[in-house]
Amino acid sequence: MQVKLALGHTMRLEVDIGNTLLKWRVIDAGNVIKKGSVLTQEFAHDSFGDVVNDRVDEVFVGSVAGFECDKRLRKVCRALWEVEPIFAKTSSQCAGVTNSYEDPSKMGVDRWLAMIAAYKRVNKAVIVVDCGSAVTVEYLSDKGEHLGGYIIPGLRLMRESLLKNTAQVRFEKQPAEIVTHPGVSTAEAVLQGSVYLFKALAYAIEGDLEKGAELFFTGGDGALMQEMIQVGRYESDLVMDGLAWVCR
Repeated sequence: MQVKLALGHTMRLEVDIGNTLLKWRVIDAGNVIKKGSVLTQEFAHDSFGDVVNDRVDEVFVGSVAGFECDKRLRKVCRALWEVEPIFAKTSSQCAGVTNSYEDPSKMGVDRWLAMIAAYKRVNKAVIVVDCGSAVTVEYLSDKGEHLGGYIIPGLRLMRESLLKNTAQVRFEKQPAEIVTHPGVSTAEAVLQGSVYLFKALAYAIEGDLEKGAELFFTGGDGALMQEMIQVGRYESDLVMDGLAWVCR
């Protein structure tokens, strides 16, 4: 696998720490040579596999997991490679992209990284959809101006919300396949209802797609959404793709 980024010949570890999953990859001269993932709450010294025995010159990180997880990562990087990780920060402007927030620090850095990566890929108007614990939808103009976005509960959060707040809604087993026909049990109604809303959102986003704009999907459920409407492209590592632009 090759990622076309403006990189020097250094061994770099890139890390994307989400609320649920921590993903990582090693870049050498523009090539992804190793990659992996672990549940964020289970992250430990051995989570990077045999990279612990490799030379790592720098570590770029995009994290929304909070102080304690970031502190743990710093400790691991210092112990294994004597490297101080560089954490990406959201700013008012970077790599030709202008943030719409009055206070840019209030925007999650994962959103910022994905927007920048998508825009730099095509240098024109884009819609960026990140389907993780939450679904974020971002709109950028041809000039790289962030026009705003939406934050919506993802599939898992929708289901967990019903379980938590509705006494009579209970189910244990997840379906083996994704279907959207009406459920004939409470469990099916919840599971398929959440997918039904997810699909409706996908078509709403497609309707927002203006002529000439590019549509990007990323995140754990991004491939599912892209498959539903067969429009746009799925990029599994879009957040990490933005690190080279933001951490330099």
